[in-house]
Amino acid sequence: MPSFAYLIQEGHNSINLVSKTSFQSGHGCFVACNISKQESELETPNEGKPKTGKEYESIILPIAGASLLFSILGASYHVYHYYRKRGEDQERVETFLKDYEALNPTRFSYADIKRITKQFKDKLGEGAHGAVYKGKLSSQILVAVKILNSTVGEGKEFINEVGTMSKVHHVNVVRLLGYCADGSHRALVYHFFPNGNLQTFIATSSDKETFLGWNKLHHIALGIAKGIEYLHQGCDQRILHFDINPYNVLLDDNFTPKISDFGLAKLCSKNRSTVSMTAARGTLGYMAPEVFSRNFGNVSYKSDIYSYGMLLLEMVGGRKNTNASQETFQVLYPNWIHNLLEGDDTYIPIDDDGDFRIAKKLAIVGLWCIQWHPVHRPSMKSVVQMLEAEEDELKVPPNPFESAAATSSSAIIPARFLNMELEVIPEAD
Repeated sequence: MPSFAYLIQEGHNSINLVSKTSFQSGHGCFVACNISKQESELETPNEGKPKTGKEYESIILPIAGASLLFSILGASYHVYHYYRKRGEDQERVETFLKDYEALNPTRFSYADIKRITKQFKDKLGEGAHGAVYKGKLSSQILVAVKILNSTVGEGKEFINEVGTMSKVHHVNVVRLLGYCADGSHRALVYHFFPNGNLQTFIATSSDKETFLGWNKLHHIALGIAKGIEYLHQGCDQRILHFDINPYNVLLDDNFTPKISDFGLAKLCSKNRSTVSMTAARGTLGYMAPEVFSRNFGNVSYKSDIYSYGMLLLEMVGGRKNTNASQETFQVLYPNWIHNLLEGDDTYIPIDDDGDFRIAKKLAIVGLWCIQWHPVHRPSMKSVVQMLEAEEDELKVPPNPFESAAATSSSAIIPARFLNMELEVIPEAD
């Protein structure tokens, strides 16, 4: 009696029975019959039986293999994209440096940088864009070496700093001695300033160890103002710093201030009153309102003046201008200083009359600089003139926070956002 094999045709409600002997003998007739059932009545012989381990393997192994293949391809793409992007960044930097070969800064190799810093032995500090180390050149000149983070700004911060610093020569601006662009390693070499940055010396007069005295604070304030005025008016192109704060003001042996850190700077022609900006840049607590929102005005050199005003008020108040424990920007101490100047200013805790006049002058100038709308702020040339004038010649400005409140409720900036440092954000060309 012949045996039969059955085949289930997919997509049909039928079973075909085929004689095995027809195939085994190699001859004979093909015997087949079709048994049809309704779809609801059709059953397969394995229905209800659990799958075996081999059946699971036949399903899982191809899926796992495909997943592994896609993972390898994805990782390969990211590695390729990373090295291609890094190569493009290095090519961009090299193209830029060829255009600046005639300038004075010396180019160092990464091996030179390691030798200068004695394998990065003496770390001076670290910021958002890299660490700074103390070093010594072969000429015995002490230097500060800033090692830039490889992930910052696709080389744009490096180009900004070298390009800007190579063009400026002013007693109140840091001089760039050299740089390193060796593969992915980038560094900037400056003179070393033993007195560090201004933030170290912003303290009340009761702190005898760090307080510099009001005459010296006035000297520092005037020097910073002259440095910013030079950047805005003294170069072929106007240089907007966008990160004026006490950490970026270095002090030499004589406490002469030096503006540093031009990684966020922008250059524009002097006949342009505003600049385009696709994202906020700077250090929160010193950034002008228009940098956050164009509702308050256009970004321009007046944004640097706002930052300078906040720095002045810190020097007067002896502490940072922000307080994360407070809820809104309006309750910060610049508002308190304005209220004192308009009311009974004898509450300013300074005994000496000469010191009192200096402190009051710095406060008045600072308040003029932080007027909420850019059009109401003075130019840096006017700021220098005010600092060189007598205190009684100056008029107390309007309260900047009242004009902010009159603009819109969006002028209220939560204080928890005012003590953070922003990373460099690349801009679209």
